Amino acid sequence: MIWSEVINQSRAKEVLNRGISQDRVAHAYLFYGPDGVGKRAVALAFAQSLQCLNEETRPCNECNACRKVSRMLHPDVHLLFPYPNDADPADIGMRIKRLGENPYVPVDYVRRPSLTDSTKVSNKQAIYTVARINEDLRRAMSFKPVEGRYKITILTDVEAMRQEAANAFLKLLEEPGPATLFVLITSRPDKVLPTITSRCQQLRFDPLSNQDIEEALVQRMGLEANKASTLSRMANGSYTRALDLADNEELLESRQLILEYLRFSYTQNTDKLSDVIEQLNALGRERLKGVLLLMISWIRDLMLFRTVGDDTLMINLDQKESIERFCNNVPDANIEAMVHMVEESIELVGRNVQVYLVLVTLANKLYFAMKGYPEDRLYIPLHEVTVPV
Repeated sequence: MIWSEVINQSRAKEVLNRGISQDRVAHAYLFYGPDGVGKRAVALAFAQSLQCLNEETRPCNECNACRKVSRMLHPDVHLLFPYPNDADPADIGMRIKRLGENPYVPVDYVRRPSLTDSTKVSNKQAIYTVARINEDLRRAMSFKPVEGRYKITILTDVEAMRQEAANAFLKLLEEPGPATLFVLITSRPDKVLPTITSRCQQLRFDPLSNQDIEEALVQRMGLEANKASTLSRMANGSYTRALDLADNEELLESRQLILEYLRFSYTQNTDKLSDVIEQLNALGRERLKGVLLLMISWIRDLMLFRTVGDDTLMINLDQKESIERFCNNVPDANIEAMVHMVEESIELVGRNVQVYLVLVTLANKLYFAMKGYPEDRLYIPLHEVTVPV
């Protein structure tokens, strides 16, 4: 992975390259920003640059060190990600190999429990444990570099560190050995221990533009331009999500479930709505969150069409007729309230609230929003509930 293969993120690349050229490399970095925008790609290009043997052009992608990093075989570059306790070591190795080939591909156990079946779901937790921090990290970073100038560890999804594991890692971060470097990657910096983030140089990554994603899909994946354009609009700034959508026809087809869910919520067809909810419930939390994100994009298209009457900025351009028909049939819909309710449902699903209950409650609230009622909340904490005297 060389810098030219990183999609955009010019500001992050400039900061890191300046640090290399001035020999002012921090011992720990925190890369944060949305999923799938290039944090792993930049981390690997950074590691390759630091280990490159060609001082004039780093990374050269030709020297022995560069080739080893790109194949994930360099003894001084380690990549860790959270996985379930019963994960197969061979499967872990295959995921790391795939990241070396393309750091944008979805390989984490939460979003992709199976590498061979993109539709498979799992409720197993993927976490960092204290044992992993001590065995896979502390021991590896305790030795001097074998071949390179640095001992580098890249940790993805660091928000998955439990409190005990985070404390164990903090001790290692507070007392770094010579020539050691950590790159921490997260999409949820608010979930990372503050004492960890305070010891890192923080670097923000921004969503990619639709044009960036579309060009990458055409040039790297060989997709037809119209399909690449549709996927780039639906990807919400994430190239990894665009790849996931391109590889998972069922996820694209789930937009029909979205239409049925909204239609049956509005018509109060409880039998058919129950069937749709059962299908959505069977998707698993992570895939359901993806479908709900598609629902938000569809509802926002309603807002655009109603206010602007133009399809130029529409995400689901291939469903323009359905969007126009909805606006005509449900003229009083409180669309902004609908967006906020679906966003709240995504948050609740991520907090392990019972999925079926979330979907039933959301359908009920969407009914009132489509009738033009003011915005309401799906969930009210007990401490906010007022009991009449």
